Amino acid sequence: MAPRFPPDRLPTAYQEFLCAYPAYEHTAALDDLRARHYSRLDEQGHVYLDYTGGSLYADSQITAHMDILRRGVYGNPHSSNPTSKAATELDERARQYVLEYFNAAPDEYVCIFTPNASGALKLVGESYPFAPGDRFILTFDNHNSVNGIREFARAKGAEVIYVPVVPPDLRIDERTLRALLDAPFAGKTLFAYPAQSNFSGVQHSLAWIQLAQAQGWDVLVDFAAYAPTNRVDLSACQPDFVDLSFYKIFGYPTGIGCLIARKAALKKLRRPWFAGGTITLASVQGDGYFLAEGEAAFEDGTINYLNIPAVEIGLKHIAGIGIETIHQRVMCLAGWLIEQLMSLRHSNGTPLIRLYGPVETTMRGGTVTINFFDPDGHHFDFREVEAEANAHNISLRTGCFCNPGAGEVAGDLTAEEMRDCFQNEERMTFEQFLMVMDNKSPGAVRVSLGIVSNFADVYRFLTFAESYLDRHSPKTV
Repeated sequence: MAPRFPPDRLPTAYQEFLCAYPAYEHTAALDDLRARHYSRLDEQGHVYLDYTGGSLYADSQITAHMDILRRGVYGNPHSSNPTSKAATELDERARQYVLEYFNAAPDEYVCIFTPNASGALKLVGESYPFAPGDRFILTFDNHNSVNGIREFARAKGAEVIYVPVVPPDLRIDERTLRALLDAPFAGKTLFAYPAQSNFSGVQHSLAWIQLAQAQGWDVLVDFAAYAPTNRVDLSACQPDFVDLSFYKIFGYPTGIGCLIARKAALKKLRRPWFAGGTITLASVQGDGYFLAEGEAAFEDGTINYLNIPAVEIGLKHIAGIGIETIHQRVMCLAGWLIEQLMSLRHSNGTPLIRLYGPVETTMRGGTVTINFFDPDGHHFDFREVEAEANAHNISLRTGCFCNPGAGEVAGDLTAEEMRDCFQNEERMTFEQFLMVMDNKSPGAVRVSLGIVSNFADVYRFLTFAESYLDRHSPKTV
């Protein structure tokens, strides 16, 4: 059959796309931004489709940060000398801007700098005062760094309950969730879920925050995948704990995230240890210590004081563009991409791809997760798809994306099959797991859009995807 996405048809396809998604033209400023501050993408012929894995930084961010470092002399903030004060001023200014950007009132919330979102989640997990008779509810659809909190809960005797997701859209079973949240319960309770799935792009309701809090629950919301392309207004939804990785929003710097916590919720946490920078007084002979108040009690050792000023630069970069503009562009591209992928069919009429998540753009983000299937319904190994994409200079991501719950449901993996993987004490590698599940696809191909994605990126991916039409999976040949 004649290809639908040949390179020479790109201009015509673009005009057809604009007719279907006229709002895209209102995001033209992002094309200028890409040309001026992300020109390395087109100069090197990259198609970057891994924004959920990590966003890209602008040249201007690097220049602004280097200017700060060149102009000043900055020392360890844990002092009161001139260079220490200079660093403290920059870091505290960044801390306040984080709260301002996310509209978190400083009299209600604190910003705790961490190495990443996982570090923020670990702070909550290790410090939450779980005890026998307490309950931790989380959704199947969660990053492993949220799943890991269950180990702290179980170690302290708390009950752990998962709320399932329902295929094909992979949305939460809201009836089950509401029943669990509404059930009378005397112990301490923590509920954790993502605002947006890093697996399927599904966006879960922020209304659940108030619903749970009204029943006495503390609520942790993972905003790591949501914040890069959506407005986060903590004055409106008011969760107790929020985790973020800044590189996912604006690319640079890596190695810094934060926990934004309500002061009232933070007071409930009980740290299992102390470290440099977290105490007002510690003694060897007196065998005691006093933790500092607020965020200082949770920032272990010396904070990343030379890179933290770049967080303010990055957030101001996004604010200057407008998160609504980024959101609009991403959703236009995602809508068209999903439509085109769903329409690709082999000569015998069978679909080329299976989409994991919503077909519509309502309550979903720009993360599009799929698997490729041959005319006989056999899946292509996602690792081989990634290798071929690499050869075309297309950066996408494959695997289960550290979200096993959503991946298991998407791949039709049963509880029995998964339990069998943990019957032996010997550690199973991911490669061994893939061999065990050879008749199923325990992973997928994830395409994710972001700040400077454009139509040409999506078109080139569709050209690549189309090359699988009427091909047979190597395993069946």
